[in-house]
Amino acid sequence: MKAAVVREAGKFSIEELTIDPPSKGELKIRMKATGVCHTDLSLIDGRLPLPLPCVIGHEGAGIVEEIGEGVTRFAVGDHVVLSYIPACGECNSCHNHRPHLCTSGRMTGKMLDDTARVHAADGEDINVMQFLGCMAEYAVIPESSAVRIAKDIPMDKAALVGCAVMTGVGAAINTAKIEPGASVVVFGCGGIGLSIIQGAKLAGAGKIIAVDLADNKLAMAEHFGATHTINSTQEAPVAKIHQLTGEGADYAFEAVGVPKLMEQAHEAVRRGGTAVIVGVAALTDTVSYNALTLAMSAKTIKGCIYGDANPPVDFPRLLDLYKSGKLNLDDMVSRSYSIDEAPQAFEDMKNNANARGVIVF
Repeated sequence: MKAAVVREAGKFSIEELTIDPPSKGELKIRMKATGVCHTDLSLIDGRLPLPLPCVIGHEGAGIVEEIGEGVTRFAVGDHVVLSYIPACGECNSCHNHRPHLCTSGRMTGKMLDDTARVHAADGEDINVMQFLGCMAEYAVIPESSAVRIAKDIPMDKAALVGCAVMTGVGAAINTAKIEPGASVVVFGCGGIGLSIIQGAKLAGAGKIIAVDLADNKLAMAEHFGATHTINSTQEAPVAKIHQLTGEGADYAFEAVGVPKLMEQAHEAVRRGGTAVIVGVAALTDTVSYNALTLAMSAKTIKGCIYGDANPPVDFPRLLDLYKSGKLNLDDMVSRSYSIDEAPQAFEDMKNNANARGVIVF
């Protein structure tokens, strides 16, 4: 199979690899669509500390090609969206209905049994990103990383639910629990930021303020539901947000992974407001908050991973919202690419060309 492989920080290439049949409790997926996510770029650039060499890709949809021993919940031919956190069902987080925090979601590059399914031509084991490595023609995954979906849903749209849309809409609805009429600001209008905007709109937010460096991204934000936009190269965002809201926003979301923006998100909310940190920063990054105002402002700072997702429940709900016209996935896919065009897809992402680029197989 062809796959996008990172062998050293700063670059990746399309390689021909081999893939094993699924082991016990696993599925082999014929990939149909894989989203091009900024977290993949973080792995490529070395900001995400996964062992190399590694197949990238963690946002995808495909068709079950083969099932391993003991698998009873899936059949060959099922259409599925992939989840990058395979909930074990046994740990404290799973028992407390927080599968997005499952301890099995550790970043090892291997499968749950700590072995590899993907290999180079010379037999070298190749790691995979988050038990998936789905920027490839095939992926072998834990069955707990798959959620069955209806066969009439376009795969390039379904794939987005596996990361960007679940993370963004979930951040708004599950993590922040935005109330109707609330004021919301979103720092960063990539795939996740645009999904936060859609989630805020679904929740009935009053003002939805989008902040970005690029005018085309701000235009996208308006298309998906932002009521106000701020180009931070032209205006001081925190001052403008306070001007628009009076005392500051009720909720602010950082969707880029930049420490300075995390600090601005905290500054942008009113006393008692909530700043939600969604963006993935580097392991070496730190954030600084004024110690006195942490207490005196009574603000809440919340981390958000995967939009507090319960994938078997949330993925179908999001796709039902799509089918009913309440969640716009069609316009999220700005351009499709072949696997050989993956380098161009990442360049386009760096240049803010797309809401979301998708590799289609």
